[in-house]
Amino acid sequence: MKYTNILFDLDGTLTDPKQGITKSVQYALAKFNIFEENLDKLEPFIGPPLADSFMEIYAFSESDAKTAIAYYREYFQDKGIFDNKLYPGMKELLEMLTNQQRILMVATSKPTVFAERILKYFEIDKYFQFICGSNLDGTRIDKSEIIKHILDKENLVIDDTLMIGDRKHDIIGAHKNGMASIGVGYGYGSEQELIEIKPTFYVKTVQELSEIFQSGNN
Repeated sequence: MKYTNILFDLDGTLTDPKQGITKSVQYALAKFNIFEENLDKLEPFIGPPLADSFMEIYAFSESDAKTAIAYYREYFQDKGIFDNKLYPGMKELLEMLTNQQRILMVATSKPTVFAERILKYFEIDKYFQFICGSNLDGTRIDKSEIIKHILDKENLVIDDTLMIGDRKHDIIGAHKNGMASIGVGYGYGSEQELIEIKPTFYVKTVQELSEIFQSGNN
């Protein structure tokens, strides 16, 4: 088994956070008199840094995006954070990888403090040696920077390390750090988005992801 160190994205990869994230975005937008009733339209906010999404999707200024994030967190920190679901089969996958003596870590654009609470809530924090996200002050939000921080802090060998994620940002982050990646199609990135960015592997389901590690094809 080639890859000893496995980095997981959180939103859309370990858990399905749609309700919590989209409702938090909906709450923030309402503060700017933007009323979006269809939560499906807010799915693009799942995965990328929030500031980027507010600026790209709603043309917010950098200042307004910062304010919107503060409103988002008002709702998210108490209500939205646990309006979330662990993907079926994920706990079994983490158990299997741990039994294979792989070292698991989380690389997420979500603030570390929120990521830690979510993993603990779902009782999967025990599987991860290191949890790395962004800072609450808006620094270290780029996935490439987050991955590099993990590589440096944990002294990981790049050739032994793999990034798993559902959005192009995860794969780009892996590419920029010279490491292998798996794009997962069960999250919030489209198949086209992931295939175009050329991950090392692409799987459509948690079951397929599990089978890669069971078969030794990695």
